[in-house]
Amino acid sequence: MSKFDPYEHLNIRLNPDGTVTRLLNFPSADANPEALPGNPTVSKDVTINLETKVWARIYLPTKLPSNDNTVARLPIIFYFHGGRFIFYTPANVMAHQACSTLASEIPAVVVSVNYRHAPEHRLPAQYEDAVDAIHWVKKQAFDPQGEKWLRDYGDFTRCYLDGRGNGGNIAFHAALRALSTDITPLKINGIILNQPMFGGVQRMPSEINYATDQLMPLPVIDLIWELALPKGTDRDHRFCNPLSDGPFKHKICSIGRCLVIGFNMDPLFDRMQAFVQMLVKNGVQVEARFDDVGFRDIDLVDKRRAQAVLNFIKDFII
Repeated sequence: MSKFDPYEHLNIRLNPDGTVTRLLNFPSADANPEALPGNPTVSKDVTINLETKVWARIYLPTKLPSNDNTVARLPIIFYFHGGRFIFYTPANVMAHQACSTLASEIPAVVVSVNYRHAPEHRLPAQYEDAVDAIHWVKKQAFDPQGEKWLRDYGDFTRCYLDGRGNGGNIAFHAALRALSTDITPLKINGIILNQPMFGGVQRMPSEINYATDQLMPLPVIDLIWELALPKGTDRDHRFCNPLSDGPFKHKICSIGRCLVIGFNMDPLFDRMQAFVQMLVKNGVQVEARFDDVGFRDIDLVDKRRAQAVLNFIKDFII
């Protein structure tokens, strides 16, 4: 019997210098800054940081709500895509479609952040990129020549951080970092964590029960953390395990509100539930949406269930 190879499962090859070769090319979508018939949003790419080459794709709905014949200000959602810290950009077709739907259905201005990839850039590089994006949006509020879609349509006092999978991990840690800085006039009203990726050295029951999960078997999850965490650390590092004690714990109450979405038959299901308990214990107002029937990758596979997640987010955003 051949030995399971997590590198092969991820379609990556480890190079001698510690980088990886990604063996799959994922379909991408161009930004569409001009409104097209049947397209619910327009989008554009902007540079966040020239030095790190971090950029973002901004989405604006084509049908803008109005109050008393004036265009209503829209919440600003910072979106962090999934991809196991290793793959994808905002131009990935599935990420692009997800953000377009989010912008049109909420409605909202969505800022989809292209953070750097592991292992070429290990944590906390991704958190730094996320905070850079938040401060870039802050600068637009003060700049008379700033990004027009944000200045004309965004409500800087209604910002949300939204992430899926490892993007949920980024949203959580970016919130802790951003709230420790002056982001005025921005106000983070909540964070949205859709199947957030956390871990730990000691296995939880769901990790053991679903160790051979077709999408994310346990050896693959372990490899992802091996490639993403700072060298010389293990899965109890605070970037991976928010249940571990550390000086960051006192900051958690500053998050305010958090929506956590999780699904049974996910190896990380028990970790999500323990994460929710930790948030509540630290004074965070949590809305937990856990589905016991069990389904995975809802925003990629099942449109009906993707709509359910969208409805959770609609209810959460105020």
